[in-house]
Amino acid sequence: MGTAWLAVFGTLVITSEISALERANRTTCVPGFESKLLIFRVSREHLRPGMRLGRVDFTDCTDHTIFLFSTDDSRFGVKADGVLVVNKEVVLHKGLENFFIHSWDSHGQRITVPVSVVHSEHHHGHNNGHECGKHHHEDHTNIQHRSTNVDSANHTESATYQQVPVLQFPKSGRGLRRRKRAGWVIPPLNVPENQRGIYPLKVAQIRSNEDKTWRVFYSLTGPGADLPPAGRFIMDKQTGNLYVTQPLDREETAMYTFEAHAVAEGAGQDMDPMEIIVNVIDQNDNKPYFTTEYKADVAEATAIGTEVVRVEAKDDDEPDNLNSDLRYRILNQDPPLPTDHMFEINPITGTIRVTGKGLDREKYPQYTLTVQAADMAGEGRTGQTKVILTVTDSNDNAPVFTQKSYSSTVDENKKNVVVVKMIATDEDEPQTPAWNTKFKIVSGDSDGLFTLKTGTNKQEGILSTAKELDFERVSKHTLLVSVENEIPFACGVSVVTSTATVVVNVKDVNEAAVFDPKEKLVVKPEDLAVDEVIVQYSASDPDTARKQKVVYKIMNDPAGWLNVDKDTGLIKVRRLMDREAPFITNNRYIATIGAYDDDAVPATGTGTLIIQLEDVNDNVPVIKQHEIKMCNKDPAPQLLSVTDKDGPEFGPPYSVSLQDMSKTHWTARMNDSRTGIILNLATELHSGYYSVILRVADKHGLEQDSIIKAEVCDCRGEDVMCTQRVPIIRGILGGILLLVLVLIVLFVSLRKGEQKEPTSKDNIFYYNRDQSREDDQDYDLSVLHHGLDNRPEVVGLSRQLTGTDRQSWQKYRDSNLKAADNDCSGEREYQCLSE
Repeated sequence: MGTAWLAVFGTLVITSEISALERANRTTCVPGFESKLLIFRVSREHLRPGMRLGRVDFTDCTDHTIFLFSTDDSRFGVKADGVLVVNKEVVLHKGLENFFIHSWDSHGQRITVPVSVVHSEHHHGHNNGHECGKHHHEDHTNIQHRSTNVDSANHTESATYQQVPVLQFPKSGRGLRRRKRAGWVIPPLNVPENQRGIYPLKVAQIRSNEDKTWRVFYSLTGPGADLPPAGRFIMDKQTGNLYVTQPLDREETAMYTFEAHAVAEGAGQDMDPMEIIVNVIDQNDNKPYFTTEYKADVAEATAIGTEVVRVEAKDDDEPDNLNSDLRYRILNQDPPLPTDHMFEINPITGTIRVTGKGLDREKYPQYTLTVQAADMAGEGRTGQTKVILTVTDSNDNAPVFTQKSYSSTVDENKKNVVVVKMIATDEDEPQTPAWNTKFKIVSGDSDGLFTLKTGTNKQEGILSTAKELDFERVSKHTLLVSVENEIPFACGVSVVTSTATVVVNVKDVNEAAVFDPKEKLVVKPEDLAVDEVIVQYSASDPDTARKQKVVYKIMNDPAGWLNVDKDTGLIKVRRLMDREAPFITNNRYIATIGAYDDDAVPATGTGTLIIQLEDVNDNVPVIKQHEIKMCNKDPAPQLLSVTDKDGPEFGPPYSVSLQDMSKTHWTARMNDSRTGIILNLATELHSGYYSVILRVADKHGLEQDSIIKAEVCDCRGEDVMCTQRVPIIRGILGGILLLVLVLIVLFVSLRKGEQKEPTSKDNIFYYNRDQSREDDQDYDLSVLHHGLDNRPEVVGLSRQLTGTDRQSWQKYRDSNLKAADNDCSGEREYQCLSE
């Protein structure tokens, strides 16, 4: 009975274990290809279209057996049932072709597996091990293909040919729970770059101590595995073998860091990932190279041991490694003269120095050195470059004048004139600082009369005048000049500086007379009388040896006020001057006086005479406004401005008074500043036109009567409103004008037969200009005043003046007489006076 129960219990336990295992298998299904790498071996290099290479096993953890596949090599294709076929002719020149196959799981996630098609005979010795599949004889081809379920076995047997490190996952705790182990360090893997062999190559194996109890699946993640550059390393998920799929290049990627993962089937939980570092070991696959050819100059006088140039090569192999440890040497020197070791190179630094004597630009102007750089400390791969050394000239020859002396003649008073050009020669290399020259005046030019410059050809000295030469002062100049190079002479070279003598003869020319000073200022009153002396302005002739006579003339006299004595230069008043004339600027009158000699070709010099005129009280105050308009009731006062051409000394404050009948109807007074007149009606007047006589005087009493034409309108206040009577007035004036014209014609016709004797008419008389000025004083000037009342622009009216001298009065009177002579207007008929 006990035995029966034991059997039943055992059966239940086994059944339970089997059920658990089945559940575990169902829950751990991972979509994808059965292997991480698929290898298909063929027996020939030429693959024809339509050839079947084997089958690809793929699952998406569903019941589907038909899938969609694609490849990244159009020469191969995968059918829906997983059969790999050749689409286009393929020739396995290298014995294998690598590409990728893609498919998608039920969620649309793309899954990729690397594939290698290997020619077995080309890679003999790698066909051992367990192979699954059948021999197919289609198209008379014996193709050995391998399905993914035997790929792991193939990888396992490949390990027998190469010992690889085995990396062990740390032990897990009970129940396969995740547990990190402190201090667990996985040593890095070293994979040489450019490794030869059949790829993929096994580089390591990952093992878990759980693989004895559980079925463990392995995977690899990180850059180089599932991240770009993806596919360089793969891991077999069943065996944990780690493969490199292609030759590595350390110069591209020197180190890869992955995470290896292990999942125990049925455990339901991953183990902690294990970090794997793969170092790509450098190989000497790069030779040294120079980025340029070198060019340098070396002076022919360069001392031994002097550094000329430094070369530098590069090597892309690992730095601080024997593969990039470079050494330099000179392979060839062209020309090998005067010795074949004129230069040496430091094997480590690449510095080239001068080691031989005899550098001579004239004989050996250039050297070409072939320089080699070799890695492996000079025993490995090599690279070369050219170093071109140009031997430059050293200043070991002094420039020399072609002549020892020069002579030239230059007109006096000439500036920036080329005196002489001097040529020098130099045996050094042309157009170099050792050949180029510079010239200098050593002596004979203490006053700085000359300049000495180098010509554009660098071997010509050009002597020119910097200032005007004076024959009367120095008729001959003797200069000592020298020539040197732009750079000092080379060390140890002993030379003598070349010099030359230049004699400059100054030629006498006819020079213009010179006024002293060039501008002469005099101060005179503006009322200086005619023929009064202003100043004597004389000039001297610098040509003392010629004994020439100097005469004077007026060159520019804008107002015609001056006379000059041609022999003495004495300047007098020709016409009365006026400070208020338009020719005056800032109280100054400017004239130009000329002085010329009596040479066959006279030379003329000029001087400027500046006469500063002092103001006198010779201008009466003037009212600016001549006409006003105002109302006859409550009129607004009118402000009249007063001006005086004289200066402030003879100007305001002004005074004003009304004259004649104007006193009855008008009022006038000065404003507060006493520069303006306030005029207003004293009584109400009928509308019409009125003449207001105002007498205005300056502060010294010089006065003048002015007539203001006032139009009085029938209105009130400031708003002046006048009745339009223009048509009537125009008619009346037109009739009067016509009547006057008729009377004038009759009067002229009657006068033609009469004897032309002096007569009087309305107190206006003819007079003979030949009579003396004293006779003019007998006229009654009040009559002139009556005639000029209608001419307010005529400013002169005779008055008894106080505080003025006799001369001012005469000038005042004469100007008024002249105005009366030319006046033909008035209320009555007058005879115009003429000379």
